[in-house]
Amino acid sequence: MIALKSDREIGIMREAGEIIKEVLAEMEKSLRSGMTTDDLDRMSEEMILKAGGEPAFKGYHGFPKTACISLNEEVVHGIPGEREIKDQDIVSFDVGVRLQGYHADAARTWVVGNADQKIKSFVDSARGALAKALKNYQPGWRIGDLSAAIQSYVEAQGYQVVRNYVGHGIGREMHEDPQVPNFGKPGQGPKIEPGLVVAIEPMVTEGHYDVEVLENGWTVVTKDKKYATHYEDTIAFLENGFMNLTGDLGKEF
Repeated sequence: MIALKSDREIGIMREAGEIIKEVLAEMEKSLRSGMTTDDLDRMSEEMILKAGGEPAFKGYHGFPKTACISLNEEVVHGIPGEREIKDQDIVSFDVGVRLQGYHADAARTWVVGNADQKIKSFVDSARGALAKALKNYQPGWRIGDLSAAIQSYVEAQGYQVVRNYVGHGIGREMHEDPQVPNFGKPGQGPKIEPGLVVAIEPMVTEGHYDVEVLENGWTVVTKDKKYATHYEDTIAFLENGFMNLTGDLGKEF
């Protein structure tokens, strides 16, 4: 069942989103060669707690850390640890915050150091896909319209979207209905109603979209070991548009 959110609930989620914005900005600023993924994770947890939030991922289905940090061929759910970040690494940072019983969720992907234009363009493709979907959004859309906009943008760039993992509704629970695939056909799926809040998260692969999970039971990697990129924002749909609760991508109404 899809739970629509009240203005009060969206307001709380927006406050959680503001914490995430601050965390993402600091992580991007701090990211450098020589630090470990655990360094970033500790910094993000300290920031969330200091701001009055709770790390939503920590302990979720047993996940041991505050953020999912995935490098290079890792798509999502990378577990922070002692792995050292190197120049030219692609780093995807995914984090959730719980505040007053409500959640917000966002992800960004960055390149460490000076990458060539081809890699930069690839990394930016996930952000571009979400930007296109939000730019084209019209009241009356269904989830399939969002999905199709993301897929068409990514494939036009020569890349593919992951099928096994999708975006999701969000609110009192981290994952709620509906699912928001990054592929699909216009006009299909649940109708987007005012009060719907979803985490839309294009996951893009440089090669084939097939993925597998490592032995740790969490980290998802591309089967062909080619690069992956990930971009996510929590979006609240309103009567005549939407509000981005975790970033500045898209237009607020």
